[in-house]
Amino acid sequence: MTIDWAAFTPATAFAGGALIGLASALLMAFNGRIAGISGIVGGILEGPASGIGWRLAFIVGLLIAPMIWQLFSAMPSIEIESSFPTLVAAGLLVGIGTRYGSGCTSGHGVCGLSRLSPRSLIATILFMATGFITVFVVRHLFAG
Repeated sequence: MTIDWAAFTPATAFAGGALIGLASALLMAFNGRIAGISGIVGGILEGPASGIGWRLAFIVGLLIAPMIWQLFSAMPSIEIESSFPTLVAAGLLVGIGTRYGSGCTSGHGVCGLSRLSPRSLIATILFMATGFITVFVVRHLFAG
């Protein structure tokens, strides 16, 4: 993966972060819910329950937002350099980790930290440390 620093746009990154924060705050204020993707998807997969409508709307919004963005700007090209089995294994590990961690990076990192949750601080530190270690191991120890 190569980062094109000449095309880095801090204004759009800031705007995107502000929109994520605003959406999270509005969901908490009007619905009393945390905008953690694993909890939202998990609530749908657990079966019929109250609140399935807002959960589906949230997920549809996540899927439609890039399409709307594409109307106004060019989407960056995405290259995935891993095999399909590696991606499946990574997805399963992330899913298992979110169950053990009682939430995902969006729930703990965005919503939990903004609520000054000590549990979310520890979870976010562990998420980041695990990511750093994984990249180091894959890039340096397994690189041929």
